[in-house]
Amino acid sequence: MREMHGHCLCGAVRIDVAEFRHDVSACHCDLCRRWTGAAMWGFEAPADAVTVTGEVASYRSSPFATRGFCPVCGTHLWIRDDGGPYDLVPGIFEEARDLPLVREVYADRAFACAPLAGGHTRVTKDTYERSHPFVNMEKADDQA
Repeated sequence: MREMHGHCLCGAVRIDVAEFRHDVSACHCDLCRRWTGAAMWGFEAPADAVTVTGEVASYRSSPFATRGFCPVCGTHLWIRDDGGPYDLVPGIFEEARDLPLVREVYADRAFACAPLAGGHTRVTKDTYERSHPFVNMEKADDQA
């Protein structure tokens, strides 16, 4: 798979991705759960490999990240740390169906009604925040 083409629910936003990681992560932090209703799924793509057509609305969800969505239909498109790659939602790309789940972040915060099966890496809240010192979800949650 060399590139992917996706779009929001109504088609007002189209995204072409020329280069990306061929795996998916899930996040169960408080902000991602509130934004999606459960886990946030994402795969990384370098900023210069992503072409967006159409108007995108954004929301500054923490001191270090912005989330993009379609202002017409509300489809979630990505989360992006300042200056970092896009973390695109795989559901808007038909070609992403075969990407494997390799990591679950804030796994100890996941909803009991939707456990994720498989032998992927599971990272707890404490472990993730220790290895990412700029993240303190309790402080970020107060600002969101």
